[in-house]
Parts: sequence; structure tokens; C-alpha cells
Amino acid sequence: MKVVDSSAWLEVLIEAPRARRFQQLIEEAEGVLVPTIVVYEVFKFLQREESLDTAERAAALLKTYHIVPLDDRLAMEAADFSLRHGLPMADAIVYATAVAHNATVVTGDEHFAELEGVEFVGAGEQDE
Repeated sequence: MKVVDSSAWLEVLIEAPRARRFQQLIEEAEGVLVPTIVVYEVFKFLQREESLDTAERAAALLKTYHIVPLDDRLAMEAADFSLRHGLPMADAIVYATAVAHNATVVTGDEHFAELEGVEFVGAGEQDE
């Protein structure tokens, strides 16, 4: 099971340098979980940087996977991870979602690089 972070989805959606690597990790996953905060981040970024139509198509794609809503239990676990690891709110929610579902985080975000249960794809792992 994988929780795909916003950074990875955006690489795929805008066909950025690591897009194929992230796409491969998504396709290999036994299941993909999408925290609601990821829908928010992807939709906001694409609406601002591309268009509303592009953002809506991306949201439709994300909804083909299992959306995990933020509830009170997950919010409190995310707060603990934020304090313990110095994670920003959205990253803490993504990480807490993965831990709660015994999943691996797939990301290109440096905030996650040293955490357990993370498959980090660094800038040096660009598609060729």
C-alpha cells in the first residue's frame, strides 16, 4: 500500500523530470491512498499554475484511488508527528495517513527524506 504525496502527483501530472519514476511507483503499488490534504494541494497548485480545467481533471484522477478523509484521530496523530519530526501540517497529515494504514509514503519532498516508511525519490533520480 502506498500513500502518494502531492509532490509526486504533481511531478506526474505536469510531466516533470521525475514523472516516470513516480508513475512507476504508483503503478507497482498494491493500492494507493490519497489523503484529502493531497487533493487540496494538487487542486490548488494546478488551478493557480495551469487552469481550472487541468485542476479538475487531476482531481478526477485522484478520486479513482482511495481517498482518506482527515478525522479527529488522524488529526491528532498528525499533530504528534509534526511536533516529533518538525513536519509542516500537510506533510504530517500525509505521514500520519501512511502510518495509520501501514503504507509507504511515495514522495520527492525533502521533509520526508529521513523518515521511516518513506520511498523518497530525490532530484538526482530524474527520468532520462
